[in-house]
Amino acid sequence: MLYQRSSALFKEAQKVIPGGVNSPVRAFSAVGGTPIFAKSAKGAYVYDEDGNRFIDYINSWGPMLLGHAFPPVVDAVVEKTKQGTSFGMPTAIETEIAELAVSMVPNIDKIRFVNSGTEACMSAIRLARGYTKKDKIIKFAGCYHGHSDSFLIAAGSGAVTFGTPNSPGVTQGTAKDTLLATYNDLENVNDLVDSNKGEIAAIILEPIAGNMGCIPPIDGFLEGLRAICDAHNILLIFDEVMTGFRLANGGAQELKQVNADIVCFGKVVGGGLPVGAFAARDEIMNHLAPMGPVYQAGTLSGNPLAMAAGLAMLKTINSDKGLMNRLEEKTKYLHNGIADALNKNNVTHTINRIGSMISVHFSEDAVVDFDSAAKGNNDTFKRFFHGMLNKGIYIAPSAFETWFITDALSYEDLNETIAAVEDIAKDL
Repeated sequence: MLYQRSSALFKEAQKVIPGGVNSPVRAFSAVGGTPIFAKSAKGAYVYDEDGNRFIDYINSWGPMLLGHAFPPVVDAVVEKTKQGTSFGMPTAIETEIAELAVSMVPNIDKIRFVNSGTEACMSAIRLARGYTKKDKIIKFAGCYHGHSDSFLIAAGSGAVTFGTPNSPGVTQGTAKDTLLATYNDLENVNDLVDSNKGEIAAIILEPIAGNMGCIPPIDGFLEGLRAICDAHNILLIFDEVMTGFRLANGGAQELKQVNADIVCFGKVVGGGLPVGAFAARDEIMNHLAPMGPVYQAGTLSGNPLAMAAGLAMLKTINSDKGLMNRLEEKTKYLHNGIADALNKNNVTHTINRIGSMISVHFSEDAVVDFDSAAKGNNDTFKRFFHGMLNKGIYIAPSAFETWFITDALSYEDLNETIAAVEDIAKDL
């Protein structure tokens, strides 16, 4: 494929945008080469500035559960735009989407909308600290909760080691209040809790990880975290920015039958527009201003266009009783096809899958945490990525990102993808 227009646009962008992109992974730094510039998208496909068509497995990093330019979402946004784009005042549609979200998700009474998943997770941590009157949090290596200072931390292996920032600009003072744990390792979490008794406000995690590739929790892990939190008066926060309304109507809480104290949302809840949200029971959410002392605000929070998109998306998900099964079946079909293609060509790999999230790890070992994900053969992944791209298949330009399946994908699209993998596998 030719990418002349994308290459020219990237050179222009680098002059006025840091690295030429407004989010780092888009720059293709992990895989090399020049990023493609999207021009349009429809259904399962995205089209670049050079006129190339790609079967899309990023889907805007998750929001496009029903495909690009989904007509009910587009129509809702167009109609709402005609009435005004922003007011900075309450609107009825905010209550309408809040009522629907609360009805779909277990164990929440109130929800507050913000503008991104990063804002949602940042606000959830502040709320947890204000509610518990404790300062420290536990996060897990490989779980990404946005670029707020509290989350850009490497806390070291020792249970009492002060954290060190792994991004310049994050202070040591912030780092010392963030403890780093190993995903799927309850013993490690218990050690951290025992070493910081009475100081931990919250444990935050992706209940199904998607930022080190797709990594499901092992049996008993989420249940164990719930028990630890109950025993030590710690709030359990599920970052469901990826999984919320994607893996089940009620997200990972419904799928795994484990209740969190605070839940964060993004991506699907906005229907493709910039929306995040966080939710909890009344006694926690009532600590937020203007009812309580924990301050959180946003000029564009609850923006009517974003609310219209999100409401149209949630209404469709809630009414389509076969949606989640269709997504799971398509993902399973893709999994089996890719595995067969790689096995035929003796390519070492592990595939993780849950619901409509899937990732291919070029590793012979099970991938259960960040360390095992990092053992994958990155050179093989780079060749795989560019091979797929050249065959019109767009996957995440990083070995540490999940693929997102959309209902717009047909079985012909899946077969085309599997055939591309089989051809590429001959040279891996």
